[in-house]
Order: sequence, then structure tokens, then C-alpha cells
Amino acid sequence: MQQSNNGPARWEKLTHTVLASTRVFDLQSVRYRHPQRGTERDFVVMRPPGWVNVVALTTDHQLVLVRQFRFGVDAFTIEIPGGLMDAGESPVDTGVRELREETGFVGSEAVLLGTVQPNPAIQSNLSHVVLITGAQRAAETAWDADEEIEISTRPVDDVMAAARNGEIAHSLVLSALFLFEPRWRELKSRDV
Repeated sequence: MQQSNNGPARWEKLTHTVLASTRVFDLQSVRYRHPQRGTERDFVVMRPPGWVNVVALTTDHQLVLVRQFRFGVDAFTIEIPGGLMDAGESPVDTGVRELREETGFVGSEAVLLGTVQPNPAIQSNLSHVVLITGAQRAAETAWDADEEIEISTRPVDDVMAAARNGEIAHSLVLSALFLFEPRWRELKSRDV
């Protein structure tokens, strides 16, 4: 098969059919046509809502972590707080809400650090990373019915080491820490 000199072609989206609808995502069969070859194919696409992960930094340079059982991998994972966006909710508002609900921590300032595509091959949603500074325990948790979370804080450098040595393996958490790392280096240089 010959590739054009202008790079890969943008396929034309034709139709879609909902295969399944769950509380977390819709599963669709989406039909596309290649513009030059004219071939048509069906591709399966997951359509979950947007997601937010929260890098919550305490005043003493610790990150708020959660440990919970994850059904997809049938194991416990160490993560940063996060959750699904409600319809019409901004990433920053979601991050503030999720941090408070999952951990009881609140902060003094919240900003959007960046946005990533969790798995663009099969997922349509975006995952936003929100940095909340001045985080401190100030509220009761409000977990969903099936949530059981162990909450802890660890020094930022220890969390970064855990990300590098595989102790933290959740890809969206790793993306969030990667986006936070330049900000962390800047904060550390000011404290020297």
C-alpha cells in the first residue's frame, strides 16, 4: 500500500450505532470511509465522559494519594484523586469536587495543568489534570457507594520516585505527574 506524500489521510466519519450503554461509557460501532481508497470499515469506539486527575500539593510539599481496588486490573493501585466530570462542569470544578469527596482535602488555589487523550485509538474522551495547592484536610469524605479509599500523603520526590520505579503504574496518573514535574522543579528552586 502506498502512502501519500502529504501524510496519512483523514478518514470520513459516516455513521455510528450504539452497541451498549453503561453508566461509565457508551460503546459504539463507527463507520468510516478512506477518502482516497474509498474503503469503508467499522471501528469500535468507547465514549466515556471527561475525566479529571488532581495533583493536590500540601503546604509542606506532600502529594495527596489514594489507594483503592481497581476491577479492571483486579488489584490495588496507588493513584492521585480523580473522577468523572458531571455534565456542564469545568475540569477545575470537577477537580476541586473530586479532591474533597474522595479525600476530604481542600486547597487554596486550583489551576488546569493540561489535558491528555487517554487512549485515542479507541476512546473519545479527554483527561484533564488539575493542580490544587495549599491542600489540607478540612472536610468529610463523600465516597460513592462502591468506593473504599485509603488516603495518604507522601513527599513529592518520593511520589516521583514511585512513578519511576513502577510502584505507581496508572497511565493517567503518570501523565499527570509528568505535567506537574516542571512546576515542581520551579517550586523547589524557589525554596532553595
